[in-house]
Amino acid sequence: MICSMAFRLAVIGAKIGRTVAPVNDMTVFFALLFLLLALLLVIHLWLGFGEDLSAHDHPVEPGGGQRFLTPEGPSAGHRDVVAAFRARGGEIATLTVGQMIAYVRNLMDSFADGRTFDAEFRRFDAEGLAGEWVLAPGADPSRRVLYLHGGAFFAGSPLSHRTMTSQFSKRSGAAVLALDYRLKPEHRRGDGIKDCRRAYRWLLEHGPDGPSPLETLFLAGDSAGGNLTLMTAAWARDEGLRKPDVVVAFSPVTDATFQAPSVRNNAEHDTLVKPLFGPFLTLPRFLLRWVYVYLDGYRPVNPAVSPVYGDLSDLPPTLVQASETEMLFDDSRRYVNKARKAGSPVFLQSWQGLLHVWQLFYPEVPEAHAAWEEVSKFIETHAPLDD
Repeated sequence: MICSMAFRLAVIGAKIGRTVAPVNDMTVFFALLFLLLALLLVIHLWLGFGEDLSAHDHPVEPGGGQRFLTPEGPSAGHRDVVAAFRARGGEIATLTVGQMIAYVRNLMDSFADGRTFDAEFRRFDAEGLAGEWVLAPGADPSRRVLYLHGGAFFAGSPLSHRTMTSQFSKRSGAAVLALDYRLKPEHRRGDGIKDCRRAYRWLLEHGPDGPSPLETLFLAGDSAGGNLTLMTAAWARDEGLRKPDVVVAFSPVTDATFQAPSVRNNAEHDTLVKPLFGPFLTLPRFLLRWVYVYLDGYRPVNPAVSPVYGDLSDLPPTLVQASETEMLFDDSRRYVNKARKAGSPVFLQSWQGLLHVWQLFYPEVPEAHAAWEEVSKFIETHAPLDD
């Protein structure tokens, strides 16, 4: 479409040039300038702004979620984790992009260091996909989870998220497939999306011991993985595949246009996300869209990368958990409000003053225990173990 419009503009520019006599350098200069500005306008319009989501910037309606308030403030365990990450944030600021990617990857994988997990971990390789199976004691292979880890699409792994996957297996009584989807910058964003979709199809027919019937299906992820989780749920619906019985998204990215108010309003309070993406917030929003297309190859309003811009009707029971002081809070709130308006059983649980994806720091952070207890309750309501 862009090429077609650019060609038309070129024809118009040529006609303008022929009507100006005599043809001289200034005529050519202004004709080219006109073409350049027109082409930039066309590209800008193509990038698009999507629908106006500001109508969803309001508290979730009664029955649509819960707020967990702690008048005394976050726990001592939470404060210790925040202090540790603040020290790390200063180190990240001195690194090049390549060094930062390696640093964050190593840091995240170290989350599992020194921990003991009451779960079995099995390497997974099938049909070009990789990852690991996570099985808590008594996990039923007919109950399965596709877990998609966070890490801003360039970091994270099944190793870094063993706390999340072992907890999910324990609380769901299910076998968890932690997918090692392809990451940037070695791969394009679309490669990771394809991996998630292929893994979802595969899981419908295969358990940890090979092909077997599926009884109950869960889909879950955090941050970037929360984005992929919500995208995959909508995609499965559109493909006519079996929908998950339960979806859980922890602090998901839902809007790649970065227009949600909390992206900027909460930047000073976000210990985890700001050190990685704070510099981008100084760019004009229209320029951010251009950078996004260049880096990821998608229009930022494409539902494949921004689930909040898609059709949010007929979704499975979905629980979203987020901190009210993180940059991505309004990504969660807008998504939940729009989905509920479309009639989907989507719920938001929010906590005050906590880290992005604080559930990862279980058991040191008491608020993580509280959040996981809520996940257990949601599972018991929508996919109980005795079914």
